[in-house]
Amino acid sequence: MRYVALLRGINVGGKNTVSMAGLQECLADLGFSHVSTYIASGNVILESDKPAGAIQAQIEKALPKTFQLESELIKVLVLTRNQLEAIVDRKPRGFGEQPSKYHSDVIFLMGIDSGQAMRVFEPRDGVDKVWPGKGVIYSQRLSAQRTKSRLNRVMGSPLYRSMTIRNWRTTTTLLGLLKK
Repeated sequence: MRYVALLRGINVGGKNTVSMAGLQECLADLGFSHVSTYIASGNVILESDKPAGAIQAQIEKALPKTFQLESELIKVLVLTRNQLEAIVDRKPRGFGEQPSKYHSDVIFLMGIDSGQAMRVFEPRDGVDKVWPGKGVIYSQRLSAQRTKSRLNRVMGSPLYRSMTIRNWRTTTTLLGLLKK
């Protein structure tokens, strides 16, 4: 079974630096096959006969032992192709279709539901829009006004530790890689 593993908290702001070659080697040593990464922000495609929950636990345990990381920031979300495809297919109408006008992000939720997560969002009228999805929040910011966005306020919430963000292009590219 092919999976995408989204690693939260690595290679952000110069903290928790992990080389993608080192990450691939670590995951191959754990017994995963056909391991590849996409950009240096913790996106991994891998194959395993284990269920997603077991993969997540195994990676979360191995990363702090293999790399010098602040382990409380590290979380892993493992999704099947069908799960990621459902996230892409269920996007709000028009979401991600005007990249020159809007910055569109998928906020993947880890251990919390969209109802809990939506409480920490305070979209600014005319700048931000957010929509709940199954296991995600879809967030869109008007590019010309992005400095006025309130998305950064979410980062101050304790719930932020249960979220990892990928832009729409990365999300759809990962789905394409899962289909290969």
